[in-house]
Amino acid sequence: MTNKFNFNDAVKDLQAGKNLNGKDGVLTSLIKQLTEVALQAEIEQHQDNDQQPNRKNGSRTKTVKSAVGSFELNTPRDRSGSFEPQLVKKNQTTLSDEIDEKILSMFSMGMSYRDIHKHIEDMYGMNVATGMISAVTDKLIPELKAWQQRPLDSHYPIVWLDAIHYKVKEDGRYISKAVYTLLALNMQGKKEVLGLHLSENEGANYWLSVLTDLNNRGVKDILIACVDGLTGFPEAIATIFPETETQLCVIHQIRNSMKYVASKNQKAF
Repeated sequence: MTNKFNFNDAVKDLQAGKNLNGKDGVLTSLIKQLTEVALQAEIEQHQDNDQQPNRKNGSRTKTVKSAVGSFELNTPRDRSGSFEPQLVKKNQTTLSDEIDEKILSMFSMGMSYRDIHKHIEDMYGMNVATGMISAVTDKLIPELKAWQQRPLDSHYPIVWLDAIHYKVKEDGRYISKAVYTLLALNMQGKKEVLGLHLSENEGANYWLSVLTDLNNRGVKDILIACVDGLTGFPEAIATIFPETETQLCVIHQIRNSMKYVASKNQKAF
């Protein structure tokens, strides 16, 4: 894993060959959802501060590119035409990698109100009033909580469990964070991100709490759990889902096998 958090690499790490990104990708839809909610907060704040009578006037749609795929963004409009969106400006058609990263990380369990407020402040920059930042934060929090706590299906054929590691600046210093990611194949054969959890580090004990959260949200059984070689991981899974078969990720199997191959033979292997 590299220190630079890259969602294209993260997607590949989650499940090689699976269409998590792109126009209909799961991660793309999360970015669209939160971006549109933020823009709704912006126009409501604009109307509250407007000196003249004003009201919403539908929305305009444009294609926006992000690091994980393109999506159709609905930008709200006002009757007077005085609203100027800030997060994604009128002529802007590309989101920066940093905004992608911050939006997706906000979906993670373990992010405090202060963390989310700071993320939004960084996304908007110094030229936006504090009132706007607070308004956007307050609008996003219920959306994030609803996604994090939504009920899940009782059974999943396959769940991939992995942790993405990256460096983040906190209180003036860079520290390592782990985003625990749970990707499932549901009974309808579609991909679904069950949850994202943020922690200081990766460990079997924390995975136990993540799996407990799945159980509390309605998951009764998993047929196959695909994981890496973290010590204690299979035992943590068996504690919550005792009938689940644990499958070591193919990529991790190859990497572990390479340790037993002489360096001169590794290329051929």
